[in-house]
Amino acid sequence: MVIIEGTYVSNMIRLKGWNPYLQLSSSTQYYNWVVREATYTRLCSTKKILTVNGKFPGPVLRAHRGDTIYVNVHNRGRYNVTLHWHGVKQPRNPWSDGPEYITQCPIQPGRSFNYKIIFSTEEGTLWWHAHSDWSRATVHGAIYVYPKEGTSYPFPKPHHEIPIILGEWWKQDVNEVLEEFVRSGGAPNISDAYTINGQPGDLYPCSKSNTFKLSVDQNKTYMLRMVNAVMNEILFLAVANHNLTVVATDASYTKPIESDYITISPGQSMDVLLFTNQQPGRYYMAARAYNSNPVVGFDNTTTTAIVEYNNGNRNESPAFPSLPDYNDTAAALGFFSGLRSLPVEFKEPIPRTITRRIITTTSINTFPCQGNQTNQTCQGPNGTRFAASLNNISFVEPNTVDILEAYYYYIHGVFKKGFPPYPPYKFNFTAQDLPMILQIPKRGTKVKVIEYGTDIEVVFQNTNLGGGGLDHPMHLHGFDFYIVGTGFGNFDEEKDPLSYNLVDPPLRNTVTVPISGWAAMRFKAVNPGVWFLHCHLERHLTWGMDTAFIVKNGKRRHQRLLPPPPDMPPCYESG
Repeated sequence: MVIIEGTYVSNMIRLKGWNPYLQLSSSTQYYNWVVREATYTRLCSTKKILTVNGKFPGPVLRAHRGDTIYVNVHNRGRYNVTLHWHGVKQPRNPWSDGPEYITQCPIQPGRSFNYKIIFSTEEGTLWWHAHSDWSRATVHGAIYVYPKEGTSYPFPKPHHEIPIILGEWWKQDVNEVLEEFVRSGGAPNISDAYTINGQPGDLYPCSKSNTFKLSVDQNKTYMLRMVNAVMNEILFLAVANHNLTVVATDASYTKPIESDYITISPGQSMDVLLFTNQQPGRYYMAARAYNSNPVVGFDNTTTTAIVEYNNGNRNESPAFPSLPDYNDTAAALGFFSGLRSLPVEFKEPIPRTITRRIITTTSINTFPCQGNQTNQTCQGPNGTRFAASLNNISFVEPNTVDILEAYYYYIHGVFKKGFPPYPPYKFNFTAQDLPMILQIPKRGTKVKVIEYGTDIEVVFQNTNLGGGGLDHPMHLHGFDFYIVGTGFGNFDEEKDPLSYNLVDPPLRNTVTVPISGWAAMRFKAVNPGVWFLHCHLERHLTWGMDTAFIVKNGKRRHQRLLPPPPDMPPCYESG
């Protein structure tokens, strides 16, 4: 892995009271999207899946930095649905952020909602996806955010750009997968395949003819706009005989880093340059799971696409890349630790000091069987039900009124304040053998209320509860944040901050918390509203590894939450 120092450097702007989200829109666009079922054939079987405009993956949204886009979503499917614009900070506008029963009630079948998507400092690749049940397995797509008109990338402009959307496929209806494991209390059925741009690739039955192929010319630069839309796995990806150069992560520029593989967690996006400087021929692009805990079942198959040179032999067998082993933690986290931000004007300053630190454990837990269930019917460890938690609270999402509406209209009984700033129990979080008494969390809908303008540090402390733990990609809505430190073992509040990177830490919206370790991130709370915080492994979100941050209004008019739009989806059918 080689870090290439960028040639584009400018000083961060640091103005008193400066808010990076307050930028005027340069243009406005309008889209009509229809959520409906469409028939797709994969792995020798045919089934109906939920799509947007009949496409899998869905349509690409294109915008320039600072634009505003309206997407009118018509639900013509059988299920409730919401859409989330992952990584779009939506300044003062959580009403269009999308997570079900957090910032909106779902769009019911036959109804519509017009999302207002406000771009601010984002520049690069992001993505959108359903944020209701497990619909995002097939309802997702890329977002391209170009530089403002008249400006350019901080690197030579690529000759072409190509979306690379990494997905996951079940032969079974994904809603049935969800219903089964929620009912049983066990783990969900693992997927049958991974996909690249909707196609499983050569190594799966009945898939060879539809393998995604990227046709390239020699000695050109291709920007791969890459998204990990996989539901439950971190992935390694490589292209045979080619190095990849990462120039942006989560729509924030990085110092270019060259590597023969990348690690990408669910929820993360990257801009990756592929230089076609090899002999004309055919080369596999391949991706497979990184799984740090052999106790946890996972899909260990490999998805492929083919990079084929236009003047090469189309009949030759493609070369296959070398990928790290599925349990190579050093390779996975070594890639992440090599990423550094590229200072660009109008990006957020790095908080040098903090006014509030929140330390939260990320844990896999268990509950005893309840009601008429017995230890023989619950399929978690030792006849229990799987759960997950932050600071020992397994989050219970509302199902009648969303949290944003309850906060805005002072509706009581929907959520409680007081998410703990520290773990309620102190123990050796990363020990191999932990007492069973620590396994059972509390259920609750507790959120953290934050004063406007607070400089926040959140430290995620992974634990080895629930069979040894796992890496957790934690995503915060409404903000980018700087990942100032990561490490293994238990976070030391006095010693570990001394080694933080406060010079060029990566700016992201999703951080991967390492197994048996911790990760620290910082941001300035200058975006009022209700903002979801959750693990982007979908089973962990379902089990309760989530909460919400409520950032209060500031004193000035431009620091206050925008009013709700008139067409917010109702929580109940009228009549």
